[in-house]
Amino acid sequence: MLPRPKFYDERAIGSLYLERAALVADEARAAAERMGIRPAARDQARVAAFGIDCQVGFCTPGASLFVPGAVDDTRRTLDWLYGNLDKITGLHFSLDTHRVFQIFHPAFWADKDGKHPAPFTPVFHEEVRAGRWVPLFHPRECLEYTKRLEETGKYVLTIWPYHTLLGGLSHALVPELMEAAIYHAIARTAQTHFETKGTHAMTENYSVLSPEVKELGKQAVGAFNAPFFRLLMEYDRVYVFGQAKSHCVLSTLRDLQAHIAATDPGLIDKVWILEDCMSSVPPPPMNPLPPALDFPRIADAAFEELKRAGMHVVKSTDPLNL
Repeated sequence: MLPRPKFYDERAIGSLYLERAALVADEARAAAERMGIRPAARDQARVAAFGIDCQVGFCTPGASLFVPGAVDDTRRTLDWLYGNLDKITGLHFSLDTHRVFQIFHPAFWADKDGKHPAPFTPVFHEEVRAGRWVPLFHPRECLEYTKRLEETGKYVLTIWPYHTLLGGLSHALVPELMEAAIYHAIARTAQTHFETKGTHAMTENYSVLSPEVKELGKQAVGAFNAPFFRLLMEYDRVYVFGQAKSHCVLSTLRDLQAHIAATDPGLIDKVWILEDCMSSVPPPPMNPLPPALDFPRIADAAFEELKRAGMHVVKSTDPLNL
């Protein structure tokens, strides 16, 4: 394992500050020369680090969708990234990217009195059909959306707090990981890749690879992200981490598993899940709790299925033996 860089202070994890790009770059150059770190292009075994939605909006206390446990997840991720810097060929980060008026935000819906639903309110298809919740935009498509979403058996439409709004601070990668990305890029001469998702107003996009619903009113609202899938599968291993285990990470892994099974089942061996670098969204405070909203239970059961399908579930402290 390589040493941590001098600028890194784990006590700063969870706080907000401007990334110190010049300082980080200077130290990365010096470290690469001192430790003989080669450019990533020379790697014989190619390893991807794939961070899902490691953004301020999910990973920083006080953010509207802070995932409890995310600060410790970030710390373990950074230890893994810095410790294995000489073995990690490429860094890839998804960025959840939204605007105010989207189907899962409060401003999109109202009740008969004109009041918007509170964050974490589930919006069931039958409630929309009965007029309990009225979409303020595209009513026919919204009715179809809730029906199609529930038919998948994965989620019901959940109203989320406004989060990761394009142009806002919560959209940014957390500063500690941004600095790690700069450090890796300079030390290994490898550009960090950022993949945006979630911009279409009429569908949720938990998965980095595809939206939850792809068609409404016979019009496409999204499709499987084949170019990004091919990019990941060019590596020998893809290590996955990020937030939240129960939603964006799980949906992405499910899409990976399904597409691999349909195209080249042998690729499943490339997927390695850093299980101690992700946390689930807590269930909403409802009694009784609908099974569809018990997010940690859903995630744990699904991860067992992914493991049986052939994905590797490991910890960040496990040696990266290639």
